[in-house]
Amino acid sequence: MGMFSAINTAASGLSAERLRLDVISDNIANATTTRTSEGGAYRRSRVVFRPRTEKPYWQSPFLPEPLENKVGSGVRVVSIEKDMDSDLVLKWDPTHPDAIKTGPRTGYVEMPNVNVVNEMVDMISASRAYEANVAVMDGAKSMFRKALEIGRA
Repeated sequence: MGMFSAINTAASGLSAERLRLDVISDNIANATTTRTSEGGAYRRSRVVFRPRTEKPYWQSPFLPEPLENKVGSGVRVVSIEKDMDSDLVLKWDPTHPDAIKTGPRTGYVEMPNVNVVNEMVDMISASRAYEANVAVMDGAKSMFRKALEIGRA
């Protein structure tokens, strides 16, 4: 493994978790949005991660090829998907401008499928993952510093 592989791996996690926090914040901000540009109520978004498989920019000349491409080279965001699996919540409010006007659901408003409690739990999880990646970077920096001190002595 290259000298900076731990930092590169943690950096990929930092950027992925930051995007996840942004998406969760967007979900919470739109928890009561009943009208979107696509039409209908807001649908919860979620981030899809996959392991990073592309080759690093720099490869160590001292390690054979198979060691450079092993598991643990980081994560990347594949997509941000709308949650179409869970149903929108129906709320009785016939005075709402977006209330359904005809049919058996007359007077109901389709509310977003965002559960604020679940979003807060996801936000805490993403925040802890972000902190863990920061700790990895701090640990790698500390090891590099100690290695330089050993080299100086």
